[in-house]
Amino acid sequence: MLNDDQWAVLGPLIDECRPRGKTEPVALRETVEAIVWRHQNGAKWRSVPPDLVPWWRAAQTFIRWSHLGVWERLLERAQERGVDLGMAFLDGTSIRAHHKAAGAPKKGGSGAQRDVREALGRSRGGYGTKACVITDGAGRAISFALAPGQAHELPLASDLVDCLPDIPGWVVGDKGYASHAFRQFIWDQGARPAIPAKKKEAPVACPAWIHNNRNRVERLWARLKEWRAVATRYEKTAASFMGVLCLAAVFDWIKPSSKL
Repeated sequence: MLNDDQWAVLGPLIDECRPRGKTEPVALRETVEAIVWRHQNGAKWRSVPPDLVPWWRAAQTFIRWSHLGVWERLLERAQERGVDLGMAFLDGTSIRAHHKAAGAPKKGGSGAQRDVREALGRSRGGYGTKACVITDGAGRAISFALAPGQAHELPLASDLVDCLPDIPGWVVGDKGYASHAFRQFIWDQGARPAIPAKKKEAPVACPAWIHNNRNRVERLWARLKEWRAVATRYEKTAASFMGVLCLAAVFDWIKPSSKL
């Protein structure tokens, strides 16, 4: 549940981002609390505590807001509290999909095309999703990108860098982002890459005093995966799972230990 301090920060942000209708929303705080409870615990929607709101109201609100991009806008608003771009960190993780995540409407095309659209696929880890994030220097999420589980994260990197609100001093990544073209892209943006070379590549400049900070983005994934609906994907659509990631990231931004 949300405490009063959390709602004092989160409530105004949600009010700015939510869609407007002819009538004011009923029990907005309780609805958000039900959504948060469900995703933190990885429970079924029907298991939402009945003393909050009816489960169907929480489910409908979350899904509708996901497809309207409300949770992404909420994350952007949270970032207005101050972004540190001395460094920016890139990292991806494989997220196992629950069997309930399958079965999204095809909406045209084949099942394989649907899986690509909904960022689901089979890798050595099983059926899942590849989620990539770019963070600021404090290890707080700026933007996410999704791909099927078997996809490589490098093709997502350029778009993530473009999502930064300003040019960072350094863009830091692991060997998964080792690419001369991507390093050149970073230079062209006015930043400096700190990405080590692969074993078969010629050595490249990668200052250890910069690259050693990469554990900040790894710690971010550890915090986000404390939400069970992030550690395991239950959502059928990419839009809904992106909403879960953004909502978890918002709470990481507004926690008391963050730089406000």
